Amino acid sequence: MQQSIEVRRVSDAEELEHVFAIRRKVFVDEQNCPPELEWEYEDESVHFLGTVNGEPAAASRWRKTDKGYKLERFAVLKEYRGVGLGKALVGAVLKDLPKDATYVYLHAQLAAMPLYAKFGFEKAGEQFEEAGIQHFKMVLDELSVNSYQLTVNS
Repeated sequence: MQQSIEVRRVSDAEELEHVFAIRRKVFVDEQNCPPELEWEYEDESVHFLGTVNGEPAAASRWRKTDKGYKLERFAVLKEYRGVGLGKALVGAVLKDLPKDATYVYLHAQLAAMPLYAKFGFEKAGEQFEEAGIQHFKMVLDELSVNSYQLTVNS
């Protein structure tokens, strides 16, 4: 059966409830992240909802920090993993970044690093623990940032 995957930027209350429910299920319930660490910077973030055949299935966000633009909270519900939703989510978030986004980074769980590497992210620094899960900081090289901006702005 053909899967219809869509990722869109969301801001209305109903769609944000889907985003938060997905994150709760993946991070708090499945990965045992402390809930108090999961719900921060919500008002200053730009949120995304991924759907499969119209059903809410994934979430993510980006926000501007004092270092640059940080991509965060990539979460795909277990039953929708492996259909290309993660790739669609990362691509949509990158294309949504503002023109002044020259430094783009994320904190990648070890299992997700190969996905981010496909977009040009490179490991930077030592492995660290965040919310009880091992991560590496990954940075998108400026050439890759520019290519996403060209895609959007042409």
